Amino acid sequence: MTWTLASAMRIALLDDHAVVRYGLAKRLAEEPDFEVVGAFATSKELMTALRASPADLLLIDYSLGSNDIDGLNLIRALRVRFPRSKILVTSAHSSAATVAMAMKAGARGFVGKSQELDELIQAIRTIGLGREYHNAAMTRELAAMQQVADPAVRGKTEARPARRARTSPPSSDSLSDMPNLSPREREVLRCCLDGLSVTDIADKFARSVKTISGQKQSAFRKLGVRSDNELFKIEYQIKDL
Repeated sequence: MTWTLASAMRIALLDDHAVVRYGLAKRLAEEPDFEVVGAFATSKELMTALRASPADLLLIDYSLGSNDIDGLNLIRALRVRFPRSKILVTSAHSSAATVAMAMKAGARGFVGKSQELDELIQAIRTIGLGREYHNAAMTRELAAMQQVADPAVRGKTEARPARRARTSPPSSDSLSDMPNLSPREREVLRCCLDGLSVTDIADKFARSVKTISGQKQSAFRKLGVRSDNELFKIEYQIKDL
């Protein structure tokens, strides 16, 4: 489904913050070539509405409420259930790693919430015309990530230290270093990637199991991760970017 200038693009919004949701809906409705078909607080509401009335583009927040499906899982679910709808992700945390994961999962673009609304509108139009979108600065960051990860590209530039062998679960050089995590969340996630259980981590840092579990779940929500298995899988994917 590719939007053309002959028809208005049908846009569905998903954000768990009411002010953001209604503000975006009002601003996008001012564009003559956009039609906002719904603004939803939960992924369940969005999917229910899409079954009855499809949209050309889904503008979704990467991080939703603690009991909602979001992040990579939501992107994948939307791609499977509504393959004709293009996905544009917004987030308050737009590191290159998060953007790369979202695009790999099926998003067509990514706009940070700190960016101007005019840039969001440009992103919507770009994706509607069948192209992918991220701004120039993010394009450079993603290219730098690819250069570091790809031995063929790296060999054409300055020499870099060899990547360490994958003889054990990955540790502290990617997901656990993402800037949207707090220092405590990074600490807990790093231990998880090293194979420690919640109880082991609680003992290591002399904190309660409840505290460690809360910090782990908070980190998982920010990264769009739902299980330990998915954590390790995404960690390896990032290393392959």
